[in-house]
Amino acid sequence: MTKTALLPSPAPRAGNRPGPARRALRLLAILACLPYISLKIAWVAGSEIGIPAGSVLLEHRQMLAVANSVSVLADVLVIVLALLLTQPWGQRVPAWLLALPMWAATGLLAPIMTGYPTQLAVAVLTGDEQAAAPAEPFLHSWVFAVVYGGFILQGLSLGTLFVLYAHERWSHLWSGRLGELPARVSGPGVRTAALAAAVVALLPLTTHLMWLSGSTEGLSLQQIAERDADFTVLEFQRSVFVVAAVAFTLFLVLRRPALLKVRTVLALAWTGSGAVGCWGAYMSLVALMPETDPAKQLTALTQLTYAGEMITGFLLAACLAAVLRRRSAEA
Repeated sequence: MTKTALLPSPAPRAGNRPGPARRALRLLAILACLPYISLKIAWVAGSEIGIPAGSVLLEHRQMLAVANSVSVLADVLVIVLALLLTQPWGQRVPAWLLALPMWAATGLLAPIMTGYPTQLAVAVLTGDEQAAAPAEPFLHSWVFAVVYGGFILQGLSLGTLFVLYAHERWSHLWSGRLGELPARVSGPGVRTAALAAAVVALLPLTTHLMWLSGSTEGLSLQQIAERDADFTVLEFQRSVFVVAAVAFTLFLVLRRPALLKVRTVLALAWTGSGAVGCWGAYMSLVALMPETDPAKQLTALTQLTYAGEMITGFLLAACLAAVLRRRSAEA
């Protein structure tokens, strides 16, 4: 059996330069990173700008510095991706080296791009703009507006650049409809992995629906005290992402419903699996941070929920990679 590289691409065209629209999107993506990077560097340096007195963030300064340093590197990666997607040398980058960070970026940014505007809309409709205020000081409200606004701009600009890039390099891999895909693109191993992910997803989906319906089972005392409209929005969103990730990945590997377009199903499976897997991994890391206050300690059920999301997302992503690799061999 010959080995086929994941998502091979044709040789890049010499002298290919981005047009004005792509240069504008690249500039927007880079500029959108600057407020976040500036704040993080300031916090690493010891500044308390945007952090109110008594904030819980000031209780663990060393850990905050480490976390902020990692965050700066993550946003620098966005700048690197924006350059890669708009330069001729970007066409020569191995597919997996681009696909992995773009999958993670999609997964981390998509929930912010949908959740934050929804929270603002709910606050305006209910007239209670302080509904999401935590019981303890955390950050000044302007910080959320600046940071999340920057994330939304990053997602829009970087996402558009990636769609244009992927269309030029790999559009032949997701042309047609599900029913037209050959059976070989999803063998028994891929289908088994997708079904296993669906089973694992039952735990986080159940807990999110439970919390959405008003149950406090498995929530910490602080989470119970701070339940509000924002909490409801986030739980609804997390439930939707879990369902979308599992459903559309199963559609792809089972090649049903036959009339659905491959590109639509793949895009939704990509976004859903990234959101579930990456936020599950992030929250699992947060759960490992030491906490001495019993009211703030996360329960075992919450930790299992995050771990279940991480496993679900990563399993589904592996299924997508396998389908695309086999599709590239077919093409």
